[in-house]
Amino acid sequence: MCIFCKIVKGEIPNKTILEDENFLAFEDINPQAKIHILIIPKTHVDNFDLIAPKLMGEMTAFIQKVASKVGVKNDGYRLVTNIGKNGAQEVNHIHFHLLGGEQLGSIL
Repeated sequence: MCIFCKIVKGEIPNKTILEDENFLAFEDINPQAKIHILIIPKTHVDNFDLIAPKLMGEMTAFIQKVASKVGVKNDGYRLVTNIGKNGAQEVNHIHFHLLGGEQLGSIL
C-alpha cells in the first residue's frame, strides 16, 4: 500500500487543509513554497495518464476549492503533477502540488 493510501486510511497523520468524500488536501512535509499542499484522490490511481476523465473533472473542482480556502486564488499559484520515472514522480499515486503564498520563480 502506498504512503498516500495510508494517509487516506488514517494510518499516517497529516495536516488536512480540505477533505470531502473523494479527495484530500494536506500540507506537504517538505514545503517548497510558503504554501505547499498535496492534493490526492482517495481512490488509488497511479498517475495522471490513468485517471478517468470524470474523476479528473471532480478533482479540478476540488483543487479550485483548495486554492480559495488557502487564499491564493486571486494572487496566483503553481499547480504541478509529476508523471512516471522520467517526470520525477516519487509516489505512485496521482497527486498535485499546489504552491503559492509568495512570488515563485519561473521554471521555464
